[in-house]
Amino acid sequence: MLVEAAWAAAKTHGPLHAFFVRIRDRRGHQVAAVAVARKLTFLCWHLLTNEEDYLWARPSLVAHKMRGMELQGGRPQKKGNTRGPAHAYNIKQLRDQEMHVAEQAQRRYEHFAEAWRPRPPKEKARGRLNPAGHR
Repeated sequence: MLVEAAWAAAKTHGPLHAFFVRIRDRRGHQVAAVAVARKLTFLCWHLLTNEEDYLWARPSLVAHKMRGMELQGGRPQKKGNTRGPAHAYNIKQLRDQEMHVAEQAQRRYEHFAEAWRPRPPKEKARGRLNPAGHR
């Protein structure tokens, strides 16, 4: 399920897409999908343990999906003049604004990843002398 979620995240604008592209360019798309799935695991753990919301969530899309799940679960339809939180999904300008924020997050991650240089791996200490001359 996590790999399927990773494929969906890789197709959507945002930091996870930029991460997927960065790994895909170095290691291939299958490895990148598993890396995104692993990142999703840690992201879910962090969000649940700290009781936080995902910073780059698109509120109107989340409200739209939540309402759809409520209706599938048997909640009654709300008829009348009062608009619920899922109504924002129907306003194209708001959807575009949320997409713009996600694209900005993706560009920021790409900029961060370009400037970031990983450290070379440390040599194994086994069999080497330390500075004091001891093993």
